[in-house]
Amino acid sequence: MKAVRLHGHGGVDQLHYEEADTPKIVSPTDVVVALKAAALNHIDLWNRKGLTGMQVEMPHILGGDGAGVVAEVGAAVANVKPGDAVCLYPATGCGKCEFCLADNDFMCIHLRVLGERINGTYAEYVRVPAQNCFPIPPGLSFEEAAAFPLVFITVWRMLITNARLIPGEQVLVLGIGGGVAGAALQVAKQMGAHVIVTSSTEEKLALAKNWGADHGINYTKSDFAKETRALTKKRGVDIVVDCVGGEGWNKSLAALAKGGRVVTCGATAGANPPTDLRRVFWNNLSIFGSTLGSREEFRQVVNFFCNTNMRPIIDQVFPLKDAAAAHERMERAEQFGKIVLHIAD
Repeated sequence: MKAVRLHGHGGVDQLHYEEADTPKIVSPTDVVVALKAAALNHIDLWNRKGLTGMQVEMPHILGGDGAGVVAEVGAAVANVKPGDAVCLYPATGCGKCEFCLADNDFMCIHLRVLGERINGTYAEYVRVPAQNCFPIPPGLSFEEAAAFPLVFITVWRMLITNARLIPGEQVLVLGIGGGVAGAALQVAKQMGAHVIVTSSTEEKLALAKNWGADHGINYTKSDFAKETRALTKKRGVDIVVDCVGGEGWNKSLAALAKGGRVVTCGATAGANPPTDLRRVFWNNLSIFGSTLGSREEFRQVVNFFCNTNMRPIIDQVFPLKDAAAAHERMERAEQFGKIVLHIAD
């Protein structure tokens, strides 16, 4: 099969479009999927650069998001059959620990995620556990089906499971343009929330308004916490989606109403921001951290797509062989929405 493989940590020159062995069924619960599309996530960049500390055998195939058609199934597989169109839940645990036994693989200490500790979706075929295959919501293309799993399961856990977003609440989403921020905007609007977004560019703020954002704040021109409080008549928002961290972390806390919640799954601007703890307890704030989510939460996400006719935001589609160019676009932070790799017709 054709695949884009990482031959060493470093720049995009380490990504090679080449022949690789086609994965085969190993366990009776395995499935091999003929991929039609894969999507990029920031974790792909960090894995390529070797910034996660994970040890992987080279050459390695990146990619945590994918969609395609079931090509082969193990003897014990009953939930899918060859020819089924599927999108992929990306995480697999050890199957033995307290978290895996409760179907919370994403919290397993031996967690394996596609493209991280195991080969991923930048390839024509991938092997996954059958239980990680879910039907593609009606009406979605393979590119759209590859674009939503990782970011939407993350956002669903942050906003719905942890923050318990309810209709009519006010939500601030930092750094609109990336996959998680875009998914947070879409889920919050579908849930009937009033959404404020931030960006460093007027272009992305305008695009966000086209996707339903109620207000946009250019954080290079004004203090987003002060402007958020002004927009909410000094009350503050109920929820802040902050996957940025860094110097803006205290501003996120300052933008919250009493009893507000901040949810985070990343720290792209810095992982050790100063925090005024007095603000947390004086204002009865809650802070939720998470990555990914359970299969049950992913099932809820798929049902949400089915019942709302929502579609993920696609930025640009590249052919698989141009994965390096796709990485460069993400590194330049030019995207609004998900960058997708087209694999096969």
